[in-house]
Amino acid sequence: MSIAPGLAGLARTTSAVTRSISAENYTGAKGAGGMATEGTGALAADRLGRGWKISPSIDIAAGETVVLADIDGPGTLTHIWCTTAPHAAWRQTLLRFYWEGEETPAVEVPLGDFFCNGWNVFSQVSSIPVAANPNGDSTRTGRCPSVARPGSRWRTWRRSR
Repeated sequence: MSIAPGLAGLARTTSAVTRSISAENYTGAKGAGGMATEGTGALAADRLGRGWKISPSIDIAAGETVVLADIDGPGTLTHIWCTTAPHAAWRQTLLRFYWEGEETPAVEVPLGDFFCNGWNVFSQVSSIPVAANPNGDSTRTGRCPSVARPGSRWRTWRRSR
């Protein structure tokens, strides 16, 4: 049984297994989130230690490709969430989604366009599949279920600063 979309399956139990893919755990391995001891949040969390979000984010240098997700088994991707410096990365950062081990991305889109904010101009979006909020840190969230089969990969590439 799969996870029902929206709130339709809220009270329904399933045999589905959930995983979180994050900057600390890009494979979604069980129990691997919050295990970093170094990273972008290390100074703020230096006394908390392992088990806390020490590396909840990534800095992407110009020309660098970063792994967002490497999915080994089948599943359904249900949510993508990110924050960026306002306007700095919206057109200069590309999202690339590869399905089933393909070498060519099935999706290649600027980050801002993916979240309905093209042309490097903020526009508040409040809808079921996409939300773009003026939270000072440019929070973006997307909920559009996608089937993930073995060999699915998500990458991001930063053109320039």
